[in-house]
Amino acid sequence: MSVTEILFTPLLKADPGRPLITHYDDAAGTRIELSRATVKNWAAKTANWLRDEHDVEPGDPVAVLLPAHWQTVGLLLGAWWCGARVVGAGFSDAKVAVVPPGGTADADVVAVASLHPMGLGSGAPVDYADDVRVHGDDFMPWAPVAGSTPALDESTVDEVVAQARELGTALGSEPRVLSTLEWDSPSAVLEGFLAALAAGGSLVQVSNPDASLLAARRESEKVTRQLG
Repeated sequence: MSVTEILFTPLLKADPGRPLITHYDDAAGTRIELSRATVKNWAAKTANWLRDEHDVEPGDPVAVLLPAHWQTVGLLLGAWWCGARVVGAGFSDAKVAVVPPGGTADADVVAVASLHPMGLGSGAPVDYADDVRVHGDDFMPWAPVAGSTPALDESTVDEVVAQARELGTALGSEPRVLSTLEWDSPSAVLEGFLAALAAGGSLVQVSNPDASLLAARRESEKVTRQLG
């Protein structure tokens, strides 16, 4: 099974209405919260988009060149769901790359993610939000993703799941994690995102953090652990 099926699907089945990510951008003054069910819809649309429009098969490299953001969550889970190997900026010749506005990448297809708080499109010729929106809210893999399939840089599905679970044990059971960490490396994706999933928790992700707001936010969001 894929990273998404192993780490995310159990959370979805247990309580689909529970928040998965609450994203703040302190520079823009925005707060967006997505439930597990809403994230599942974005992930399924992404997996269908990658497979059906761009022929992404298990092990194919997909470059995710975005900051820590709620749109990035749907993109990562969708990429893993269809078996893609998520790579970063140092990888050349990815099958698909998703970049922020103004970003560039060496890939067969380069899509732009607007990072708009409400998920609006960017107007780019290949636009992530607009393109995935027309795809289905359910995803059915054509075949199981093998545990030996590369999933995150050089790490396989089995290795990523094991590392996420090990990191998750330090967060406690069903943690509410506040994080200011960026997801700019495989280790940061594991520590800042997948560990919370592996622990059955949720994430309060803060972009452009205003340090003066963090204490009040820990209280209002009922945070149990803080990263960064």
